[in-house]
Parts: sequence; structure tokens; C-alpha cells
Amino acid sequence: MGEDDPHARLDSAVRGWASGDPPGDLPRRWERFSDVAIIPHDSFKGPDWEADGGLWEAVAEALGAKRLARMGEVSGDRRRSGVEMLLGDDDWVVRRESGVNYGYRMTRCMFSSGNVNERRRMGEVTQEDEILVDLYAGIGYYTLPALVHGGASLVHACEWNPEAIEALRWGLDSNGVDSRCVVHEGDSRVTSRSLEGVADRVFLGLLPSSKDGLEAALRVLKSDGGTLHVHGLAPSSDHISWSDGVVSSASAISPDSSIRSGLVRVKSYAPHWDHVVLDLSLA
Repeated sequence: MGEDDPHARLDSAVRGWASGDPPGDLPRRWERFSDVAIIPHDSFKGPDWEADGGLWEAVAEALGAKRLARMGEVSGDRRRSGVEMLLGDDDWVVRRESGVNYGYRMTRCMFSSGNVNERRRMGEVTQEDEILVDLYAGIGYYTLPALVHGGASLVHACEWNPEAIEALRWGLDSNGVDSRCVVHEGDSRVTSRSLEGVADRVFLGLLPSSKDGLEAALRVLKSDGGTLHVHGLAPSSDHISWSDGVVSSASAISPDSSIRSGLVRVKSYAPHWDHVVLDLSLA
């Protein structure tokens, strides 16, 4: 590897900081965007490391970043990010992806770069003049592509995390689509009660499971039907049992509907588990 290779630069930088061989393994992957690098949660941890500001400065420079953060675990009902700032005090970041701007505080709100194709797909499947309900809008993961690229006439975005709502409103304004979105603050099981029968399409983008939102989703769907996009985690070896369970639940709630389904694998989520989305078309 030459010095133009980021792994070689990182190795050289850490050797310079340690004045010799690194005291432990170096990360082999990281996420890099804007002026930020985010390293894996187990990077530079353990009894052999005595990490300090000098190390973080060396790592950031090697990765071509001004700010450095370490990934953590998403926690709580509000899906709070576990990202830890290592270099730099400002945790506000802007990602531009597929022509859409997403802004958020990375220590407070989560963003999965592995969902890029699903975010793009929601912009592609949304039709002009559709009315959408996003039951778990977050910072606008699917709301923004549906407005920017899908041309949705109106999105009702439901979210209960104040940090995510702040980021969502920023994204709506930054992308020039705020006039076509109504933000409903609070528990979507409650706020969606005012939206009965309005939606052509409903997003249920909550992990590990969106099944608890099925009743609300079917309530807001138009009387002549529409489409639900139901996210969840399924065993890597058996997506069908998971999808059959979702269809069965939807049929029990709406027994008079005709339901067609299609399954999309988003990404590997954990060993033996995949993030999947079930598209349900009801008539």
C-alpha cells in the first residue's frame, strides 16, 4: 500500500502518535462524508489504548476529515444515536444523497448509509399527486425523497422525537418542499387519528418492527386502497415467514381487502438477520 491509500495513511499517522507500532488493531473501515469521519464503535478501545487528543487529530488528518466521531448503538424508543464526538464540538452535519439534503445532529439522530437504495426507491415509486403518510418520519429519510423526486402532492410526516423534528423541518426547508409537508408532532398512533382515509401510500420505516403501526396505516389509507411499505427484521434464511406474518396481520385488520405483496431486502442488519421491506398493495 502506498501513502495515497487511506489505510496506509492511518497506519503511518498512528505509528507517529505512538512512536512505534500501534498498541492494537486499527479500523479497516469507516464512514466519510462532508468534513466528518465516523469510525466503528470498537475502534481505539481496550486496555492497550491510551487515546488522547493527539491521536484523534492524527486519525482525522489521515482520513481527510476535520471532525472525528465514533459509532455507537442506537437506543431507546426515539432511536437516539449513540455516536460519540472525538474531535470537534459541533455535531450538526449535512449529507447530500441522490440530490436530497439531510441535516441532523449526529449524536442525537441516527442515519443509516446502508439504506441509500431504499431511500432512492421511495422517490422512484412515489407518484405525482399522491398523498402520503409517513408514520415514523425521523429526519425525513423517506419523506424527503418522496417530495423531492416523487413529486408527492402532500406528505403527512409523523414524528415524536423533538431532535428529529428539528432536523426534518430543516430538511424540508433546505430542499424547498416545506409547503407540501405537514409535520405531526407526537405519537403517530394518536396523531394519525385525524388522517383517516387520506393516504395513497404509507411509510412504516421503524426497526426492529413496524407491525405495531399496521392498524394506524390501514386506518389512514384511502377507502379504495393504496400501498404500505412495512419495514422489519427477518431471519436471513427465512424472509417468507416474516412477510407471511405481516400479510396475515394486515388481513386480520382489514379482512375485506385484497392484498398483493412484494418483498425487498435492504441490507444485512446483524448476523443472520436482514433489514427487509414488504410492499403491500391493498384494494
